[in-house]
Amino acid sequence: MATIDTVREVLVENLDLDPEAITAEATMEGLGIDSLDMVELVCDIEERCEIEFGEPEGLTTIGDIVAHIDSLK
Repeated sequence: MATIDTVREVLVENLDLDPEAITAEATMEGLGIDSLDMVELVCDIEERCEIEFGEPEGLTTIGDIVAHIDSLK
């Protein structure tokens, strides 16, 4: 499964977001993802991808998150 698909799946499951809205260009703010949501997202991604995400600073788009995850694999 592609990383963006994993991120999309987690966001749909946790926040009931529209999968169509979750694109690489979508911003966290635009999707209504706050800091608490981000913590939950990071925890779920770490578990699913078996990575140590680290501090999610400077990540503003879904594409940023995907690139960060891919750099850790």
